[in-house]
Amino acid sequence: MSQDKAQPAPSPFERVGEKEFGYNTKQVDVFLARARATFNGDGDDDSIVTSHMVRRTVFPAQRGGYSAREVDGALDRLEDVFAQRERDALIQSNGEDAWLQQVGRLSAILRGRLHRSPGERFRRPSRTSASSYNVQDVDKLCAQLIDYFEKDVPMSVDAVRRAEFRRAEGEHGYEESQVDAFLDRVVELMASID
Repeated sequence: MSQDKAQPAPSPFERVGEKEFGYNTKQVDVFLARARATFNGDGDDDSIVTSHMVRRTVFPAQRGGYSAREVDGALDRLEDVFAQRERDALIQSNGEDAWLQQVGRLSAILRGRLHRSPGERFRRPSRTSASSYNVQDVDKLCAQLIDYFEKDVPMSVDAVRRAEFRRAEGEHGYEESQVDAFLDRVVELMASID
């Protein structure tokens, strides 16, 4: 007589090798459960997940964890869904003009920085030991963003999400945190209008 053993639930994502580092599986699962509850309207006010939260979520590393590539792809899709729902909710509650005003304000702020002179768009790190982004790499992306916003040149929000910049030494580059915060707002705007 054989006994049926309970099979473990299948993993939602591929795992990396036991000696490799991936995302902490428990934290990914907990966050995605919160996101699922929000999506289904089952979450309470303290656990609601927004597109901004999805974009800012970082998971610690774990040996044998979930594949970062797969989790990041799922988070990108989730962020897009939540941004769309947030836009639709704003339009439904306050009208399309309110949404357009919000988009216009954010666009004006971002375009103001984009139109600064190349090499002067972002702060330089205050400490010479701080790491920073290569100025030319960041300015190249800024030029592409100007074309996207002002000349309707197609650009994927994922191109901004996945943008990589070479490192620069201290004050010879742009301050990473300021560039990252700016790009977060760019993603927010692109996700809300696409």
